[in-house]
Amino acid sequence: MAATASTRRQFLSLLGLSAMAVSCGPTASGVTSGKGQTKTLRYQGWAGQVTLPELAEDLGYLEDLRLKWVGNTISGPQDIQSAATGQTDFGGAFNGAVVKLAAGNAPIKAVISYYGSDKNAYNGFYVLEDSPIRSPRDLLGKKVGMNTLGAHSEAMLDIYLQRGGLSGAEIDEVEPLVVPPVNAEQSLRQKQIEVAVLGGILRDKALATGGIRPLFTDHGLLGSFSAGTYVMTDRFLKQNPDTARVFVTAVGRAIEWSRSTPRDEVIARMTGIVKKRSRNEDTAPLKYWRSYGVAEKAGLITGKELQLWIDWLADRGDIKKGQVTLSDLYTNEFNDNKTSSAAKGGS
Repeated sequence: MAATASTRRQFLSLLGLSAMAVSCGPTASGVTSGKGQTKTLRYQGWAGQVTLPELAEDLGYLEDLRLKWVGNTISGPQDIQSAATGQTDFGGAFNGAVVKLAAGNAPIKAVISYYGSDKNAYNGFYVLEDSPIRSPRDLLGKKVGMNTLGAHSEAMLDIYLQRGGLSGAEIDEVEPLVVPPVNAEQSLRQKQIEVAVLGGILRDKALATGGIRPLFTDHGLLGSFSAGTYVMTDRFLKQNPDTARVFVTAVGRAIEWSRSTPRDEVIARMTGIVKKRSRNEDTAPLKYWRSYGVAEKAGLITGKELQLWIDWLADRGDIKKGQVTLSDLYTNEFNDNKTSSAAKGGS
């Protein structure tokens, strides 16, 4: 099973190599020097989805700033690499990927949480109704389909297996496979994989069809938690502090707006945003939106949501213990929604 173990580590190893390169990458073209600060933030979107910055802009929270869409991203790790290398001005990813990139000396800092897991927004690991798999040990030698390796889903799988008492060698016998989310349900039903990770509309549609059951969910495993953060480069934050403050505070306000506003109204707003941007996207999946899943008020970072992955990566041997200093990894400085209790830690 050595080849399988190697494959599971390949993604994070490549991410680490790219992090070493971005520390001397180009300055973002939107960043200005001297007294002027950029008013335009370049970013990558997600097809068929409305990101929190897009929602904040539509609500008028970005004030005189404007977003410039440069294309859609394919994954969180790719998104934060684009930010670190100056191709965009901010990017978001699973916190484990943020930690890994920072461990490679990438000049980034997490500034606000933007997605997570709660009772409405969660990913489940599903098996067929008649599957004999009912415990962590039952997964030995089995295939688990997920959208990418080395990120959120594999982290949840590893924690589930560890809590089930499996050794490192036994965990390596479980085979995570990359399966496009739109194909996951079909792959499970055709028994090409034994477990499929499903979330959002794909989860709800599969459950409505029937014949599957959850083995576990990330929310059941860890409770409500913020899972990913937006990052900006140290250079951008230094040269554009006022721009960063408006942006981060606006995203925090958008999080709270989405919590306090009736769901139908949020969905209607999102649908309008997607239609206005004219990217030939299907708005039907938006009706399944329930929550961004951010645990803390206005996306404030407590540190625990990052420390979890610092420990996980160190236990896996992907980073050295002490390689990442938590207080250097994030800041609530630019989030004017902060409170004294929530803003402890970080500079």
